[in-house]
Amino acid sequence: MDTEKKTQDVDNKRLQILVAALNENTTTLANRMGLECDAIVINQCNETAESMYHYKGYQIKCYHRESRGVGRSRNEALEHADAALLLFSDEDIVYRPGYAKEVIAAFDRNPQADLILFNVRQSEGRETYQNKDNGRVRWYNYGRYPAYAVAARTQRLKESGVRFSLLFGGGAAYSNGEDSLFLRDCLRKGLRIYRNIALIGCETKRDSTWFEGYTDRFFHDRGVLYHYLYGRMAYPFALRWLIKNRASFCAEKPFAECKRLLKEGIAHGRVSDSDNRNDRTGVADGT
Repeated sequence: MDTEKKTQDVDNKRLQILVAALNENTTTLANRMGLECDAIVINQCNETAESMYHYKGYQIKCYHRESRGVGRSRNEALEHADAALLLFSDEDIVYRPGYAKEVIAAFDRNPQADLILFNVRQSEGRETYQNKDNGRVRWYNYGRYPAYAVAARTQRLKESGVRFSLLFGGGAAYSNGEDSLFLRDCLRKGLRIYRNIALIGCETKRDSTWFEGYTDRFFHDRGVLYHYLYGRMAYPFALRWLIKNRASFCAEKPFAECKRLLKEGIAHGRVSDSDNRNDRTGVADGT
């Protein structure tokens, strides 16, 4: 039994969890999450410091940062990642025993996969996806997945140059969507993404860092996101999304008002995107 556990521990060293946390007590985080592999924790708080401890033989590296934005945290964690495989996570995910073995085995069975998206049971009212079969993820079905579903081959992801947007997500200018943009960019770079039916953990119920109900900002920011995701096709996709979810979205706001806010968000995203492109061009040209 001891020999079997040592073999599993060595095998699990191939995987590293990258945790984006906010004002967390990192010394107890590994226990609360049920970690079975090394971890890198980026903790947004009111100090800048670094610490490290061991939990059940695994190394937990913690980087405490004053900067804000979940995309920024995930990108820094990726910079520090040095295991063969990585798994993005949040501090409110609790993992099932054996999850690390499941993730590693899925990559071993599918050498073609650069990224694999696993099932993580979401808290009630926040469900966006469930993998019911194993298969390829394409441009038409990538948009449902949260970042904490994503595992990747570290070297392939780093070589691709894909990173999380700093414009979207908790602590950023626009409420959410950094995970969808990330997967879209992975597909554009030719990375091969697969889904897997394995349930590796569950999300614990907590207050959302971005969702405050179906407010004006909710629809405006979704319009901005749809511009960045779909460009000229933003409005048809946004309208389809609004019609599909009309019963819940329009319980307190008229359909026409929701549609107007989406259109304003798309227009705002178009201007913002153009300004960002001009800024990047200016830097590149030295102007």
